[in-house]
Amino acid sequence: QVQLVESGGGLVQAGGSLRLSCAGSVRTFSSSGMGWFRQAPGKEREFVAGISWSGGSTSYADSVKGRFTISKDNAKNAVYLRMNSLKPEDTAVYYCAEAASGYYYSRRDLYDYWGQGTQVTVSS
Repeated sequence: QVQLVESGGGLVQAGGSLRLSCAGSVRTFSSSGMGWFRQAPGKEREFVAGISWSGGSTSYADSVKGRFTISKDNAKNAVYLRMNSLKPEDTAVYYCAEAASGYYYSRRDLYDYWGQGTQVTVSS
């Protein structure tokens, strides 16, 4: 069974940084594409960033481009989201997702597995 476990969330002041981590299953991780999504209260879950199975291709939502960086370490079965220059509007529960196809997508329904999420709160 594939399990994804996020960590690294917390409370940070505006302008600060956090690094989220997502640990995946050994069996599937190296061949999977990964995505980070977030969901703020009362809003739909939205795409934040995605990375291909090799790490060679990435994509970002316009709202985070230039501030967030996604990376993947297949040797450690982990994907990371480095978040800089955080804003109060970045406050949300952040989820990692795994796509067995090896690619990343902005659509939630194209991912096969999801983590439980980690809360990020940015104070003004």
